[in-house]
Amino acid sequence: MESRKQKLATQLVKTLQKKGHTAYFAGGCVRDRILDVPAKDYDVATSASPEEVEKLFEKTVPVGKQFGVILAIVEGEPFEIATFRKEGGYQDGRHPAWVKMSDPEEDAKRRDFTVNGLFYDPLKDKIIDYVGGVDDIHRKLIRTIGTPEERFSEDKLRLLRAVRFASTLAFQIEDETWRTLKKMSPEIKQVSSERIRDELVKILTRPHAGLGLDLLSESGLLKEVLPEVEAMKGCEQSPEYHPEGDVFVHTKMLLDKLENSTTTLALSALLHDVGKPPTFSREDGKIHFYEHDRVGAEMSREILTRLRFSNKDIEAIVAAVGNHMRFMHVQEMRQGKLKTFLARDTFQEELELHRIDCSSSHGKLDNYEFLKTKIQEFKAEELKPKPFLTGHHLLVAGIPAGPLMGQILKEGYELQLEGHFKSQEDALPWAKERWKELVDSE
Repeated sequence: MESRKQKLATQLVKTLQKKGHTAYFAGGCVRDRILDVPAKDYDVATSASPEEVEKLFEKTVPVGKQFGVILAIVEGEPFEIATFRKEGGYQDGRHPAWVKMSDPEEDAKRRDFTVNGLFYDPLKDKIIDYVGGVDDIHRKLIRTIGTPEERFSEDKLRLLRAVRFASTLAFQIEDETWRTLKKMSPEIKQVSSERIRDELVKILTRPHAGLGLDLLSESGLLKEVLPEVEAMKGCEQSPEYHPEGDVFVHTKMLLDKLENSTTTLALSALLHDVGKPPTFSREDGKIHFYEHDRVGAEMSREILTRLRFSNKDIEAIVAAVGNHMRFMHVQEMRQGKLKTFLARDTFQEELELHRIDCSSSHGKLDNYEFLKTKIQEFKAEELKPKPFLTGHHLLVAGIPAGPLMGQILKEGYELQLEGHFKSQEDALPWAKERWKELVDSE
């Protein structure tokens, strides 16, 4: 059954063809059609020039007009329309030196991989294949169009894209393409951090993320972009708690358990044990990773900053990495501390991280089940009520700003959640007494 977006894209092609232009669906949506999976986007390739496209459609955006690409907005849906083109040498490893209008065959042959070099005419229900892409899809192969070295040299990001398509589709990378990818893997450093980040996110949030991690490592790309994760290989763990193997194997298992993952959960799974290799120690025949959660949180912040993640994502992922060992102690927490733990904005993703972490090691889910029960138990209550005490209240009461005030506010809120105080009037006398205790103990 045609989706709304597919119907709109078909109408768009019909409009172009009625005006005498060649127009086809292009790229990933054609591959997805052959694989019989829903397409997310429908891109169109056409003989119409960008100027002709702009005249034909009421609302357009010149997103890459110099490269022949126009975005048409039809009934609120965006469609990328690209003029058939051939390109000159890629001087900066990303953009062609020149672009000229061409025909469908030349356009197909300048694309990256055969599985992405297909066209489809929705009006004739016909696939147009100049590059052997249909056969490669049936054989489950990722192969460059033309020589791998030439394709990868044009845009070094294609090194990562090859891994992404192979892992997401569960395809193999063709031998010559794979050999060239491994040889050229150090050149991925020429790509901007933002583009590397976006490609890594796609690999980790789509199906077969664990396979993606394996391919990144085997290709040599992982040690170039995430050497801290590559260092997990061979880092032993206690067989008692981790019968599955080393830290890398454990991390791969977490990634394999992700389903419809968010960026923050996927990166939290990838980095949750990144602090283990640098904190590894062996005492009396036992393996230890003292403070690997704290060290891992610090390392995660450095990694995510290097890859230009947003501050919001960084804070959520660092919190998940830094808190993941706290789940061991939830059954011992006082009610106020437990409520505070549950009320954090990042808790639900951290809980899922805890579940897949345990499922990928010792298999014990007692703390997970305890927390699920507590969530239901506290459901009728407000987990995050307005605090009775604020910094202003304490200042008025004569308690100066500083670390001790922060401690009093934290302790006071936990006691409030436990029901020790019913109002601000109840809480203030406690705060003043607590202030005296803390000052006397210094």
